[in-house]
Amino acid sequence: MKITTIEWKNNKIRLIDQTKLPHKLEYLDIDKLEDLWQAIKLLKVRGAPALGAAAALGVYLGIKDLKTKDPAVFNKELDRVSHYIAGSRPTARNLFWGIEKICSVARKNKGKDLAALKKLLYEEACRIIENDKSSCRKIGEYGSRLIKDNDTVLTICNAGILATIDYGTALGVLYRAKEEGKKIKVFSCETRPLLQGARLTAWELNQKGVDVTVICDNMAATLMRQGKINKVIAGADRIAANGDTANKIGTYNLAVLSSYHKIPFYIAAPVSTFDLRAQSGKDIPIEERDPREVSELLFKRVIAPKGVKIFNPAFDVTPRNLISAIITDKGVIRPPYNLNIKRIVRL
Repeated sequence: MKITTIEWKNNKIRLIDQTKLPHKLEYLDIDKLEDLWQAIKLLKVRGAPALGAAAALGVYLGIKDLKTKDPAVFNKELDRVSHYIAGSRPTARNLFWGIEKICSVARKNKGKDLAALKKLLYEEACRIIENDKSSCRKIGEYGSRLIKDNDTVLTICNAGILATIDYGTALGVLYRAKEEGKKIKVFSCETRPLLQGARLTAWELNQKGVDVTVICDNMAATLMRQGKINKVIAGADRIAANGDTANKIGTYNLAVLSSYHKIPFYIAAPVSTFDLRAQSGKDIPIEERDPREVSELLFKRVIAPKGVKIFNPAFDVTPRNLISAIITDKGVIRPPYNLNIKRIVRL
């Protein structure tokens, strides 16, 4: 089954509504900027690379119907649209990267007329989508070299097709390993509180014929102790210059457990996820989300006492010393990260 997470179609942004999975594969056709903002905020579209594409297409969506011959009016609207989209979610580096890429094209071509500028911004958004397809396949190629035949791999959240355009980062490594004929098994942490592992990762791995077993998040240590996990691979939402990595809440837990059980722990992400302005994980903003994500089960059933205090950070930061390697579209980065990240990311 061919799965495309996000694309520009019929003059609208078409994306999979991931809140409906696994029960229904439903697409949203978005032609209003406010609807895109809501789709990002409510996780209808999610995953760092997919958010980069959504942000880029969103900037184009926001200015495509603008009618003016005044460059100042155009620049003001471009700034407004960009800031609006940037306010949807704070942690995923790719969302801001996508906006920056689009705005950079506008700045470099500020002497062109409005029609030409719009065309260039549209072409850049399409290029971001195509480049994501290519970069994910490179991640898969580099990462598959770390996977052995008959490996059992543990993952968390969803860093697959649904988090990118059509292949995946962490799961892209597994797809490539399968394509190479390696027999692999995958354990997917359910990923509380919104169950992206149970709902999304299990769904797409099933669609692609990969052997997958869903576990509760607190079962990972038992599997490791029993010797049933050979590797752990997670995605990333932002990676600091020193290698500290923000990813879905619970990733840090797995890294600590992996270190204790001497299991390789890998991060897979494109270079667009790196934020060299963040010197360490302390500089990465962590999104705190609606308490009802914890107190209710998928907003349908209350499972906590009314009025109880809720702490709901969407991400945690895994320190670099717990990461065995970072798999990127430009190669595998190993320690010392503060030297090797700058060397590879700036190539």
